[in-house]
Amino acid sequence: MADLLVEGDQLVLRLTKFEKAEAVHGDLSVPLSSVKGLSVLDDAHAPADTGFKFGARLPGSFEAGTFRTRGHKIFAVVHHDTPRGIRVDLEEANHDEWIVGCSDPESVIASIDSAR
Repeated sequence: MADLLVEGDQLVLRLTKFEKAEAVHGDLSVPLSSVKGLSVLDDAHAPADTGFKFGARLPGSFEAGTFRTRGHKIFAVVHHDTPRGIRVDLEEANHDEWIVGCSDPESVIASIDSAR
């Protein structure tokens, strides 16, 4: 499962080897100053279930890759066993949002907020 971590002044999205293959992408990072907001998603699949994709997607089951939908460039990594997740709203970054599936999004957000 992908991990969101704070490393120094960067927010890092660390992908597993399998996720890197699915997404055709490596780990991502942005300066913490580029993070506009963090929010919990009860359905982390929904934001990337439509639109143009570069990566892999089976709507409602898993998404891994870059998706262009509704004028936004989204990087999503969500699997069937982690349907809840986190939306990371970004500015001055390569993506407008990251969508990351995780089992306890509230704890991950609290951890990131405390490091900011």
